[in-house]
Amino acid sequence: MTDKLAVTVLGGGSFGTALASIAADNGYTVTQWLRDDTLADEINEKKRNSRYLPDYVINDKVQATTDVLSAVSRADVIFVAIPSKAFARVVEQAHQGLRPDQVMISTAKGIQEDGFLLMSEILKRHTPSQHVGVLSGPNLAKEIAQKQMTATVVASDDALTRETIQDILGCSYFRVYASNDLYGVELGGALKNIYAIASGMASALGVGENTKSMLITRSLAEMSRFAVAMGANPMTFLGLSGVGDLIVTCSSPLSRNYRVGFAIGQGKTLDEAVDSLGQVAEGVNTIRLVRNKSQEMGVYMPLASGLYEVLFNQQPVQKVIHGLMTAEQSTDVEFVLPRQV
Repeated sequence: MTDKLAVTVLGGGSFGTALASIAADNGYTVTQWLRDDTLADEINEKKRNSRYLPDYVINDKVQATTDVLSAVSRADVIFVAIPSKAFARVVEQAHQGLRPDQVMISTAKGIQEDGFLLMSEILKRHTPSQHVGVLSGPNLAKEIAQKQMTATVVASDDALTRETIQDILGCSYFRVYASNDLYGVELGGALKNIYAIASGMASALGVGENTKSMLITRSLAEMSRFAVAMGANPMTFLGLSGVGDLIVTCSSPLSRNYRVGFAIGQGKTLDEAVDSLGQVAEGVNTIRLVRNKSQEMGVYMPLASGLYEVLFNQQPVQKVIHGLMTAEQSTDVEFVLPRQV
C-alpha cells in the first residue's frame, strides 16, 4: 500500500466525510476542507459531522481545515466532493495550490449549466492535473458510514489514477472497481438522479411493483440512449454506475432525489420539496439541462421531458404518465452487440 500519499477531500457533506474516514482507516494522512469553521472544529475536536452524518465516528487521523490552498498544496490525491453548482468555483479557489502530478477525482453527480460540462471536464480544463478521474456508483453515504458492504467505480483513461484510488479506498466493506469509460460512468451518475425523482413521485402515488419495474427499466434505456449520443459506451450502463446506481436511487428513501420526487408526488411544490430536504438534490437541475440538451440533439427522452413539464410547467403527474403509456412502443433493448463469427 502506498501509505505515504497524502489525501485531501474537498467538501464537508456526507459522502466526502465518509470517503475521508475510509482513507484514514486505510492508513493515509487525510485532510478535509470545509467552508464552515464550526463544522471543521467539530470534526477536529469531537470527530463528528453532526450536520450530515451525526451518528458516525470519524477516524482520528482526519484533520479538517477551512484553508483550501493549504489543503490541496500538500496533497497527492484530491477528492472533489462538491455539488455541481459550486464545483467550478471551489476548483478555481484551489487552483494556485494544484500541481500536474496530483490525482484529482470528482465525486459530484451533476452537470454544469454553462457549456453542459461534466465535472471531469472542468477538472481537465481548469486544473494542471494529468490524472483526472471520477468516482460513481450505488453509494448512499449513510450506509457506507455504517460499514455496510458497498461497491463503487473509479473511472479514468489513466491506469495510475484507477490503481491509486483502488489502493486508497478499497477495504473489507468498500470495493472499488475500475473503468476506462470516464464519461459513461460520470453520465450514469448524473442522469440517474432524474429518474430517482420520477420513482419517488411514483411511490408517493402508490403505483404497483410492475409499474416500478417498468419505470426503472425504461429509465435505464433512456439514460443510456442519451449517454451513447454523448459518446459513452452503452455497456457501461450494465454496471455499478449505470443500473446499479439507478436501482438504489430509485428504490431508497435515503436518496435525496427520491425524497424530492416523493414530496412532489404528495402534492408539494418543487420549492417546498427542495426546502424540506435541506440538502442538494442534483436531479432537479439535471432534468432541466438534459431535457434541453436532448431536444437540441434530437434524442428521444419522454421521461425526462415529462418530468420537466411536472417540475417547471406545473403539469399534473397523471398527464405525464398517460403520455408515457401512449407513446410509441419501440424496441426494448436498443444496443445489441454484433454476433461473434
